[in-house]
Amino acid sequence: MSIRTWPCEERPREKLLARGAGALSDAELLAVLLGSGSGGRDAVACARTLLAAQGGLRGLLDRPPRALTSLPGLGPARACALAAALELGQRHLAAGLARGELLADPAAAGRYFAQRLRAREREVFALLYLDTRHRALGFEELFHGGLDGAEVHPRVVVQRALAHGAAAVIAGHNHPSGNPEPSAADHALTRRLAQALALVDIRLLDHLVIGDGPPVSLAARGLL
Repeated sequence: MSIRTWPCEERPREKLLARGAGALSDAELLAVLLGSGSGGRDAVACARTLLAAQGGLRGLLDRPPRALTSLPGLGPARACALAAALELGQRHLAAGLARGELLADPAAAGRYFAQRLRAREREVFALLYLDTRHRALGFEELFHGGLDGAEVHPRVVVQRALAHGAAAVIAGHNHPSGNPEPSAADHALTRRLAQALALVDIRLLDHLVIGDGPPVSLAARGLL
């Protein structure tokens, strides 16, 4: 049964225009990006099959673009559309930080770090550089490690923050295990970074740990 035969208010595109993207299910949003069905199934049915096979939206979108092309019902054009949609979301978050939205919405940094680091299979430590008004100056991945951790050098962190002319920074790293609970080493690193940056009058605003679920803020835990 083609989507064109559905009641108008149930069609994904029409529902999106009438009620906003938030009213659509994951499968309906994915169907809008797919554009059409395949193999005799409509776009929503294809989307549901993809999501079920990949363990949900995150399992699907965490795959590299080249890996998406091999999934049933996708192919290069649709895989590129999905990858492009994900990158647009990341750039939208980055643009908000550049406009200074971090001042009004501190959780924006957590969302941005999660978008950039959550899907990584190895631990990555990154910095978001900020000016005096907490607007983003840049984002940089500084250290890459293995499954168990990445070695972080505070001296390099200070050097890179100075090179960006930062007045403040937000640090973040992912836990490939999916468990976002900070370790004792994470606590110790946060203290070392804050002390090293303070020597050059740069403030460490937060250290975020990215795993499954919401990012964990060490500033919210009282460590900063």
